Order: sequence, then structure tokens, then C-alpha cells
Amino acid sequence: MDLLIAQLQAIARRVWKYRWTGVATAWIVGLICAVIVWILPDRYEANARIFVDTQSILKPLMSGLAVQPNIEQQVTMLSRTLISRPNVEKLVRMADLDLKNQSKAQQEATIETVTKNLSIQSTARDNLYTLAYRDNDPETAKRVVQSLVSIFVESSLGASRKDAATATSFINEQIKSYEAKLEEAESRLKEFRLRNIQNMSGDGKDAASRLGELSAQLERARLEYREAVNARDAAKAQLTQERAGATNSPVKALLQEGDAVVATPEIDSRIDAQRRNLDSLLQRYTDQHPDVIGARKLIKDLESQKAKEVAELRKVAAAAAAAPSPVGSNSGSLAYQEMNRLLATSEVQVAALKARVDEYSSRYAQALSAVKTAPQLESEAAQLNRDYAIHKKNYEDLVSRRESASITGELDVASGVADFRLIDPPRANPKPVAPNRLLLLLGALLVSLVAGVLASFAVSQLRPVFHDTLEMRARLDVPILGVVTRLVSEADKRNQRSDLIRFGAATGGLVGLYVLGLTALAIMLSRQVV
Repeated sequence: MDLLIAQLQAIARRVWKYRWTGVATAWIVGLICAVIVWILPDRYEANARIFVDTQSILKPLMSGLAVQPNIEQQVTMLSRTLISRPNVEKLVRMADLDLKNQSKAQQEATIETVTKNLSIQSTARDNLYTLAYRDNDPETAKRVVQSLVSIFVESSLGASRKDAATATSFINEQIKSYEAKLEEAESRLKEFRLRNIQNMSGDGKDAASRLGELSAQLERARLEYREAVNARDAAKAQLTQERAGATNSPVKALLQEGDAVVATPEIDSRIDAQRRNLDSLLQRYTDQHPDVIGARKLIKDLESQKAKEVAELRKVAAAAAAAPSPVGSNSGSLAYQEMNRLLATSEVQVAALKARVDEYSSRYAQALSAVKTAPQLESEAAQLNRDYAIHKKNYEDLVSRRESASITGELDVASGVADFRLIDPPRANPKPVAPNRLLLLLGALLVSLVAGVLASFAVSQLRPVFHDTLEMRARLDVPILGVVTRLVSEADKRNQRSDLIRFGAATGGLVGLYVLGLTALAIMLSRQVV
């Protein structure tokens, strides 16, 4: 610690030896800095305040119909990216700052200067933005701020409309693409249906369901065929009995106890069969099913046919009762003729039902063979239908989104992204905001004093002087034989005092000069404020 203190004292003595060099340096630096501070041009600031209202009444009304962007985020990002090179170049042109530019270098310098002097301050909570610009000319600063306000508002509207147009254009391209995909899927599905039209049903049922229906129809046809065969056999048996039996009056066979009770076994059997068929259909289908409606219509037609035949038989019986017929003539009896007619009708019905059974058997065999290839066809059909459904859904979604984008664009045109309200119009402050000469003069004084000390220290290092034996021995590393002491006379003491006074006066003069300058500057600034 003592060694450090000794070194500091030695340095201080060396610096003190060259104090006049430091004083001269301080005066020179102080005068130069003072002149620089006084000749610095005044800079004026123009600013404007804008309030961005992002709460629109259309926003809740159009919810679900139009896209609702994050307007606060858009405005915040816009404020952060407003000072970009394209915008600054546009600002330079709008404010006529490039009129004096003669070269590319001057233009670049103008752009850099404008970028450096522009500022945007915001309070994110209140959406209040302050645009400011500093320049040597207050009118130029005001003109730049006016142009910046215009760019701020136009950039917001233009960006939103450009985004809507870009989104609409992209969606239109995607719609065209999916239209082509949808048409291709429809073509593949149509070709598949035409290629397998025989194996496909119009009601959308699969092969197993169609096979089950054909099996039920075949069983029903076989049942009706067996009933018709039984009815034909019964008619043959009655005809045989009629041939071999005793002769009975045709009138007695048709009329009993004075009332005409006419039997129609063939039609009755058909009616019973159709009623059983109707009961079976009602167990599986509703009243509106085509098979149920057809069965009821057939029963009604058979009942009408039965009523007609009964009426004709009664007429025939009444005519036979009035005109006697020869006894023992079976071929001429009314019952025999009716039985022959019933037998012929039964034969026709049996043949028709036999053809129906054969047709249903053939269809059943074809359906059974088609069941083996049905899984592959159904898988291919499912794949085609799935592709078609996906393309159709994407196409419909894109069309819906295009309409939403169109409504969003129209909404932006009608109401804008946000409402920009100019709270404070562009205004240039008549009082210069820079430079702060009071602070700069204080800094200049400090710089001049520091420069003087550093100059004295630098000279002391260039021309070192030893003030005691210890320092000399440490530096030179040679033995010291002796020390010659200087005698200080009264004249030397007076010279030292006068030298100290001159040094104090020189240093105090520099400080006093700066104090006078600061006082005068403060008085001038106070008068400007008044």
C-alpha cells in the first residue's frame, strides 16, 4: 500500500512539473469544444399522435360469416415495421427530401439520415402512437411527419386488402384444382357403374341383401306353385267323381234350399294364397311398400272376378232350372262344364307359376354367383365413393371459404381494419429540442480539464524526471553516491508563489469562462421560453 501511494505521489509530481503544458492544452481543447457547441445547428422536432380504434361494431355482427383477424396484432406489427427502407424511400419522395440529391451516395445518405431521425412510440394498452421526426428546419420536420402519418394509415389498409386479394386468388386456384379432381372422380365412378350395372341395384342394397330377397321371392313362388298344383289336382279329382258318380241335377249342385250358393274353388284358393302372402309382407314391410300395395290390388281384382263368376253361374243355374236337361248326360251338365273350365284355368295357372319359379330360380343362381365377386366390387365402389366424397367435401369447404374471404374483403372496404383517429395533427415545436448546449458545455469543460491532465501526464512520460533517490535507484538500478540539496532562496519562493497564482488564474479563467457561458446560455433559454 505504501509503495502504491509513493508511486501515485511520484506521478503527481511529474504531472505538476509540466502543468503549464496541461493548462495550454486545456485552454485549446476548451475553446475548440466551446466553439463546436455554439456552432452546432438547432434541431427541431415535429410530432403527431394517432389513436387506433380496433373495436368495430361490425366485428360481433359478422362473426361466423367473415374472418376476424387479430387487428391489435396487425397494428402493432405495422408500427414496428413502418420504418423500413421501402417506406423511408417513399417518405423521402413524398416530403421532397430528394430534390437536392445529385448522386446515389447522397440519396443513400438522405435515407440513412431520415431513418435515424424517425421515431415511433406507442402505448400498447391504449393503442396510442406518437410519430416524431427531427430536422434542422421545422417546416421540413412537419412535412415529414405528415407524410409518415399518411403512410401509416395507407399501409394498414393496403396490407389488409392485399391479404384478402391474395387469399381469394389462392382459394380460386385451389377450387379449380379440386373441380378437376371432382370431375375425374365422377368420371371414374360413372365408368364403374356402367361397367357393373348388372351387379348393382338402384336401391343401394348389397349382394347379400339382394340374394336374400330373391330367396324369399323364390320360396313364395314355389309355395304359390304348390298351391296351384294342389288346386289343379283337386279339380281333376272332382271331375273324375263327376264322371263316375250318379247324375245329379246341375241346379241342385248350384242351388241349395232355394238360395243360390255358388262355389268357386279356384278363385277362392288364389284369394287365400294372396291373403297369406299379404300377411307375410305386412310382417316385413309397411302399408306403403309396393309389394303390399300390389298384393292388396290383386286380392281386390280376384274378389271382383269371383263376384262376376258367381253372378254368371247363378244366371246359368236359373236358366238350367227353367229348361230340363237329359238325365245321365254328364258332358252336358253345368257342373261338368264348370269343372272342365276350372281345370283348364288351373292348368294355365300352374304353367304360369312354373315359369315364375324357373325365372326366380335363374335369378337366384345368378345372384349366388355374383356374391363371390361382390366383395371386390363393393371394395372398389367404396374406394371410389370415398375419393369422390373427400374431393366434394374439400370443394364445398373451399367455396365456403371463398365466400367468407369475399365478405371479409368487402367488410374491410366498408369499415377498414381499424379506425385511425388523428389526436394531435403534425406540429413542429418552435423551440429547438437539440442540441442541449448547457449539458454539452458542461461536458466540454470536463473534457478540456481531462485533456490538460492527460497532456501533462503524456509529457511527463516522454521526459521523465526523478524527484527522490528511491525512485532513481528503482529505475536506474545503479548505486547512488550522494545527493546534492538545492537551497531555496526568498526569490525562488516568490517565483513559486507567483507561478502558483498564475496557474490558478489560468485554470480559474478557463472555468470562469465556461461558467459565464453557461449563465448566458441559461438566460437566453429562459427568455425563449417566456
